[in-house]
Amino acid sequence: MGHLTFLTGGARSGKSTFALELGRGTGRPVTFIATAPQADSDPDMDARIARHRLERAGIERADWVTIEEPLDLAAALGRAAGSFVILDCLTLWVSNLMWAGRSDEEIDRLGRDTAAVAVDLPEPVVAVTNEVGLGIHPDHPLGRRYRDMLGIMNQRWAAVADDALLMVAGRALRLDDPGQLIGSAPQ
Repeated sequence: MGHLTFLTGGARSGKSTFALELGRGTGRPVTFIATAPQADSDPDMDARIARHRLERAGIERADWVTIEEPLDLAAALGRAAGSFVILDCLTLWVSNLMWAGRSDEEIDRLGRDTAAVAVDLPEPVVAVTNEVGLGIHPDHPLGRRYRDMLGIMNQRWAAVADDALLMVAGRALRLDDPGQLIGSAPQ
C-alpha cells in the first residue's frame, strides 16, 4: 500500500505549497486532484482557481496531470493510479457535497469510503484540508453545519493517515494520536 499524508491548517498556511513541493520532489508522475468547482458567478473564487493553476504551472512537469473533480473523489483517485497524488482539497469537497444536497450521513459515509480508497492506493497520497474550527462560532445554521461536517471529515482522514501535519506560517506540527501520547486509548 501507499502512504497517506494529511495536511491541515488555516488559509494561506502553506498547505498547498508544501504538497506541491512534495510532489515535485518525488521525481515521479504526479496527479493533482482539484476539488474547486468552476465558479462562473464568483469572481473571488475564479481568481483563487487561477492563482492555484498558476502556482502549479510554475512547477509542473510533462508527467503532471490535473483532474478537476468537485464531487466523485473516489473515482478521481482511481484515475490517478501509478502516480504521486495530491488531493486539494477536502475543504471544498465537503462544501460541494453540501451544495449538491447530500445529507450529513451521506457526507460522512463518502468521507470514510473515500479515505479508505486513498489508503488502499499503492501510491502516496497527500490530502489537503483547512482547519475551520478554531475561529468564531458561525451565526448561521449552514455555517455551523459546514464547520461541523468538515471537522468530522478531517477527523476521519487524520485517523487513517500515516502522517498528519498541522501547517502554520509555512511550518508543520506533527499531529499524534492522543491515545498514543498518553500510552493508551481513552476509556
